[in-house]
Amino acid sequence: MLPRRYLPPIPALMALEAVDRLGTASAAAEELSLTQGAISRSLQGLESQLGVPLMIRERQRLRLTPAGHDYVAEVRKALHLLASASLGLRANPTGGSLNLAILPAFGMHWLAPRLARFAQGHPEVTVNLSTRLRPFDFAGSSFDAAIHYGRFDGGRQDWPDVDTLKLMDEEIIAVAAPGFPALALATDILRQPLLQLDSRPGDWGRWLAHQGFPGLRPSGMTFDQFATLAQAAIHGMGVALIPTFLIQRELAERRLLPVFGPPIPALGSYFLVWPSAVPDRAPLRSLRAWLQADAADPGLTPASPPATLPPRPEAP
Repeated sequence: MLPRRYLPPIPALMALEAVDRLGTASAAAEELSLTQGAISRSLQGLESQLGVPLMIRERQRLRLTPAGHDYVAEVRKALHLLASASLGLRANPTGGSLNLAILPAFGMHWLAPRLARFAQGHPEVTVNLSTRLRPFDFAGSSFDAAIHYGRFDGGRQDWPDVDTLKLMDEEIIAVAAPGFPALALATDILRQPLLQLDSRPGDWGRWLAHQGFPGLRPSGMTFDQFATLAQAAIHGMGVALIPTFLIQRELAERRLLPVFGPPIPALGSYFLVWPSAVPDRAPLRSLRAWLQADAADPGLTPASPPATLPPRPEAP
């Protein structure tokens, strides 16, 4: 336990955070339902306790010192963690709350349909979901675990200091809207407008290498999420590489069609990841065991694109 002199009162920390965000003691006082004098006394007491100047007082405004800026950034994280812990306790007073970071497309198409079954079998666990597109520091967040796309084999680890549970491999397929020119050769793709996810800039090069044309790295229009990427392809903006499990309906309804060849294996897979240095909590153990059984059930795994889709007309 840290000495108590290093643990300032929460009202003083809230006053510091509000002044930094709002710029004046009067604005902070109005937000926190205090007097301006109370805010000033809180800040003076905080500086006295820490022994470091935090504020530069300029007429009607308060400005943080460089050290104050660094300090308030950490204070804001700590206050957010405290608030998240309180919300989690209110949502599940029995202590079964689990904070899970998810990838938006995977969360919508793969995880969300399964969570209803998990909730039925584990009513004691409340799963709180929030989207994160890339790895983050678990130590600076309130998350217990996350869904991640990447690689954790052959000595490679896309997210250090975590344990993992593999949920699903991925296949990607080159698709475009109906009426898009058919391709006679894989390299014909180089003459078409290409669409790709900004976090996977090498996918088109890997696709061409899989077709027998290595060493090419074509560029294209980038998107930060698969949802907007798929919509761009549906509206005829170009050819897109998209995981098959995300566009089952679009393929079945012929809003998107394959342009050349079957799906190919993607570079990564989907994993549940959690910090290896943190002791397991019961809600995470329950979710992990359930997902492991669910992911192993072939009847619940997303299928490949329907084999009955009529082929795209051949190029003239």
